[in-house]
Amino acid sequence: MIRGAVLGSPISHSLSPILHKAAFDFLGIEGSYSAIDVPSATLSDFITARGKEFDYFSLTMPLKEEVMGLGFATDSKTLEIQSGNTLYRADEQWKLTSTDGSGFVSALSHAGLKSFNRVLILGAGGTARAVTGSLDAIATEIHVLGRSSIRQEALEHSVHSAHFEYHRWTLDIDFSQYDLVVNTTPAGAADLLSDALSPGVQAVLFDVIYKPWPTELAKRWRDCGGRVLNGLELLLYQGIDQLEIVLEKKVDRSALANHLRTVLAKAAK
Repeated sequence: MIRGAVLGSPISHSLSPILHKAAFDFLGIEGSYSAIDVPSATLSDFITARGKEFDYFSLTMPLKEEVMGLGFATDSKTLEIQSGNTLYRADEQWKLTSTDGSGFVSALSHAGLKSFNRVLILGAGGTARAVTGSLDAIATEIHVLGRSSIRQEALEHSVHSAHFEYHRWTLDIDFSQYDLVVNTTPAGAADLLSDALSPGVQAVLFDVIYKPWPTELAKRWRDCGGRVLNGLELLLYQGIDQLEIVLEKKVDRSALANHLRTVLAKAAK
């Protein structure tokens, strides 16, 4: 019996329970998975009080950064990006990692996107750092648009190969400079950026939001002829990576992904 849950706040919109339960059924595994509202600054108390009831947790906003300061055994890449989305029990202790970056690259690969010249990431939070770190090996330049400089240093530490630039938030963006734009901001935060779009946009937009969908930015992007990928693809692949970690074995990723994609598409309607 595998027991999991997604933690965050707000959490009622999350499709993670549907994803993980569908994966259990597909793989023939007995398991349970729930969504639990855990507000900021309460994660440590929650783990102390209820951690023994579970084998793993998926972490979402606002806990991906908060979890980094709680002393869990953490792999080097997760320490580097200072963002964790997977807390799991192994060797009688809690361990922390992130599957956001690997899931993001898998989603791009499934869409036939393998490398990029110049990428723009909207937002500078935990997901943005995971995405930045994962793009380091497949992008020549990575630009991040953030609302403050507080997270600039952490983002810079996530990049070793690509050229990196950090820019303060502005509504005046020339999207024609980029071949990939990744929106990691909360729902509604990037809506006004749609005014900077012109017909004939060439870049691909990967919007990590999946509810509400489509976002204003995604709708405008499509109206201008651009290609859009939504957050269900990231949710799907980061979830598969989590399951492989928890199960300590590889699964038939292609077959599982196809099944989960159908399940999530129905649930998201």
